[in-house]
Amino acid sequence: MIKVSETAKQKVVTLMTEEGFDATTDFVRVGVKSGGCSGLSYELNFDKSASETDKVFEDNAVRIIVDKKSFLYLVGTTLEYSGGLNGKGFVFNNPNAQRTCGCGESFSL
Repeated sequence: MIKVSETAKQKVVTLMTEEGFDATTDFVRVGVKSGGCSGLSYELNFDKSASETDKVFEDNAVRIIVDKKSFLYLVGTTLEYSGGLNGKGFVFNNPNAQRTCGCGESFSL
C-alpha cells in the first residue's frame, strides 16, 4: 500500500489536469529504478492504464499503480508534496529506505 498526503493529492490532480489526464480515471505510476547517488531512485509518471502485473491502489482519491518489482521497495511509502521557497516537490517517505541522499530522490536498502 502506498499512501498519498492531502498536499500531494492536490498537486497530483492539478498536474494531471494540466497534462491532459483525468484524476478520476487515470493513474499515478510510482516506481523504482537503479541509479541516483544512493543506488535506487524514484520514478513518478502518469498513465492511462495498468498492466495485469501491476499492483493497483487508491488512497485519498488518487489511483496509484506500481510494477511488481518496485512494490517490494515501496510498500508502506507515503507520497508527500513540499512546496514553498525551499520546497523539494514530491517527496517519498519510505520506511524501507535505510539511507537517502541529500536531494531525497534516491535511496538504498
